[in-house]
Amino acid sequence: MFGRFELRKLLGKSTASMAWLAFDPRLAQEVMLTLPRVQPQDASATQAWLHEVRLAARLDHPRLAPALEVGVEAHWPFVSVDRTLGVTLGEWLADHAAAAPLEGVGWICQALEGLAFAHEAGCAHRDLQLHSLLIGEHGNVRVVALGAALNASDVGGDGVAAVRPLASSVASMLPATPGLKEQRDAGARDVLSCGVLLHRLLTGQPVLDEVDVTKVVARMVPRGRDIVRLPWTTPHLIGEGLRAIANRCTATQERQRYLNARTLLRALTGWRDAESQDGGGALALLIDRLSSVGHLPALPGVGARVTRLSRKEGQRTDEMAEQILQDMALSFELLRQVNSAQVQGTQIAGNGPVLTIRRCIALMGLDGVRHAASALRAWPGPLSDAGAAALTGCMERARWAGHVAQALRPAGYDAEVIYLVALLQNLGRLLVQYHFPEEAEQTRQLMLPARSPDAAAGAPDLPGLSEESASFAVLGVNTEEVGAAVARHWGLGDEVLHMIRRLHKGAPVRMPDGDGDRLRATASAANEAVDAASSLPPARLVPALTLVSQRYARILNASLRDVQDALDQGKRALRRGGRVVDAGGREDAISDATLVSAPPGPKTQPKPLPMALNSRSDQAGRGDEPYPRH
Repeated sequence: MFGRFELRKLLGKSTASMAWLAFDPRLAQEVMLTLPRVQPQDASATQAWLHEVRLAARLDHPRLAPALEVGVEAHWPFVSVDRTLGVTLGEWLADHAAAAPLEGVGWICQALEGLAFAHEAGCAHRDLQLHSLLIGEHGNVRVVALGAALNASDVGGDGVAAVRPLASSVASMLPATPGLKEQRDAGARDVLSCGVLLHRLLTGQPVLDEVDVTKVVARMVPRGRDIVRLPWTTPHLIGEGLRAIANRCTATQERQRYLNARTLLRALTGWRDAESQDGGGALALLIDRLSSVGHLPALPGVGARVTRLSRKEGQRTDEMAEQILQDMALSFELLRQVNSAQVQGTQIAGNGPVLTIRRCIALMGLDGVRHAASALRAWPGPLSDAGAAALTGCMERARWAGHVAQALRPAGYDAEVIYLVALLQNLGRLLVQYHFPEEAEQTRQLMLPARSPDAAAGAPDLPGLSEESASFAVLGVNTEEVGAAVARHWGLGDEVLHMIRRLHKGAPVRMPDGDGDRLRATASAANEAVDAASSLPPARLVPALTLVSQRYARILNASLRDVQDALDQGKRALRRGGRVVDAGGREDAISDATLVSAPPGPKTQPKPLPMALNSRSDQAGRGDEPYPRH
């Protein structure tokens, strides 16, 4: 007996708390009692415990289990909740096989919803364990007994609870500066504990062979020596995105971990919605925003410039295209409108997607171009000054890559096509930077190397995450998938979707099977070179560019010097406003005279090129040949 309660079963225990199944004769029903593992030293410590738990019990949220009673029996404080709310996560795991990833992630997401609400109200759980989560009959999860355990600071590095008064717990709830720091630390500890529980659900085994989450956290780097990463052998197949999120939860570098419940919740929700293909997550949110704020904002004065150009007598299509290409938002808008399903239905059967601005102008006419320009959101849209500056930098790097791709392109390929392919390979980055600026900044921070605080002099920096892993860890989806989803939404076909996917850096580069593969490889090489030149220190730049030249040598026949020259030419092209000098020193304005052709090879009968890649003249659509011959 525990006072009037009849204790029936120990549901779980940790170094800081314990949970019992009990019968309450006053209510004539079973309840779940949660108590601290250590009895408070005196009456003041008991009152401090009661004060903190009662503050947390006042919170009303569907993911927080409401308290039936907060009281004291035989100098032991306790909090009771209704047993009918569900079984503990520990009980569920004891009776079932490992949960499917979608199911387990769903439980953690529900727990994070409750924790985020509690953290924003100034409360923390402080000892999230298997017995801290109740799973209802229909999979509804509730967090039990906020603040009922000892303070996280009361647990030593060895995972053993220390006995001391809990008055500091009350101070952490008050709006004082030291208390706010303690509150943030406690919230971050709750999020780390959620990450450990996520590992437990995905692997089907206790992390580090330890049931107590508090002891696992104490053994993890940097407090301990153990590293917690998701193993490759798991009961269910774990995708790349979820693996990146789970490993970020328990990263060895504290700066890479999730410190906020909302941040982890956003990443898991994005992965879960994308995985279940229910039209949700970051991709669905982005598609929805396209109709309200557009894909990208237009540069100042773009509408006036287009109108002025269109009124000039004898204005050539290629000259207008050259000016339009300087505005990324208008270029993408013309591609979107021309490649939409409605426009495609009016074109000649068999025609593929359009990948030149010249062809867009010919199909839409000057009035259509002016209408497209007037429909764009004015710069900088909803962005702050800092967000606009970051988007400007992202656009400049994408344009730089486009000009580098023009300089590196094999002989005979259309300069405008390769420029737009290189730009579209950055579409995901640009969209995330515009629509999710905070998440884009988080992704960049995770990719940065960092100096270990206890590293010896001259020791190398700790590496950051790859862009793919960082994007998965923040948004739950890969940045490249964001760009591909929007391109598909615009109506670009499979051939274009293939070209705008960069070649994976870890995979070998094979000889291309056709024009699409060659354009994809050229744009990938340009983007890799620009990424290196934009992010690496001078001491590491030459080795990185050497690797780029070696990877693509068979396709581009380019040496390290050629790659370096292409980077310089791209910078000059940006300053000139869009013209690029090719490897032979010839200034190459984008013109209709440039035709798409296969690279030099054995003398064979030439074959027609895909409509998507051809370069039309100003007379396109007026009965001329469907594409130029070699």
